[in-house]
Amino acid sequence: MSTYDAVAPVFDRHRALPEGVPRAIRTAVLAAIGAPARPRLIDIGAGTGRIGFAFAAAGDDYVGVDSSFGMLRAFLERPEIAGRPPLLAQSDGELLPFRDATFDAAMLIQIFGGLRGWRRVVAEARRVLRPTGALVLGRTAAPVDGVDARMKQRLASILEDMGVASDRTNVREDVQHWLDSSAKGSAGVVAAAWSAERTPRAFLERHRTGAGFSTLPEAIKDEALRELGAFAAATFGSLNAVLHEPHTFELKLYRFHQGTGR
Repeated sequence: MSTYDAVAPVFDRHRALPEGVPRAIRTAVLAAIGAPARPRLIDIGAGTGRIGFAFAAAGDDYVGVDSSFGMLRAFLERPEIAGRPPLLAQSDGELLPFRDATFDAAMLIQIFGGLRGWRRVVAEARRVLRPTGALVLGRTAAPVDGVDARMKQRLASILEDMGVASDRTNVREDVQHWLDSSAKGSAGVVAAAWSAERTPRAFLERHRTGAGFSTLPEAIKDEALRELGAFAAATFGSLNAVLHEPHTFELKLYRFHQGTGR
């Protein structure tokens, strides 16, 4: 039973990407990997298909993998893929149920928050890649001093003061540093850019349904969010204060085989 199973039905309510962004990410991935006309793609940590649906809807040779059955069920219920159900597999990213050298691209998109055993996940992703394949990391980049960033920082301090240890450290930078030192080549791509509307109230509503936070005792969640709400009201003037912030979706591609011409 994954901690994501319980939050799967409401996971996308506050986390959907703007219209057109998932398809722009698909276009950028396919252009960047320079693979055959119909490459085989594996999406490790596919979740509810916030991005993967664009590949499935286009009829790509796409496989989505996630440890949460609830998240995969939400993926299959997406209206965008009606009539085109993707191939999905419930599996731990540390032990993928596929043979060596099966895929032209392995995507690790927004999965590094609190990920334990990331070296084994990356090693498995490399194992199932063909020699000329590409490992694709992806993430949404937001201002480091934006609403979400400041409230995450404050919430971490509040929970620490309450004696709640955080295990949601994002290891993406560790992964990138390791890959930068081991890959034969890499390239960065900005797949999409948009202006996002952010409010403190939306952060509070979204964070309550976060997989890690949702497992805390109700009394701790209520008190932490009460204190965070007071901080936000004092900092931003109101929980309903609207800030428009620039966001981008960034891809980083890694290759491990020399002599491919790509």
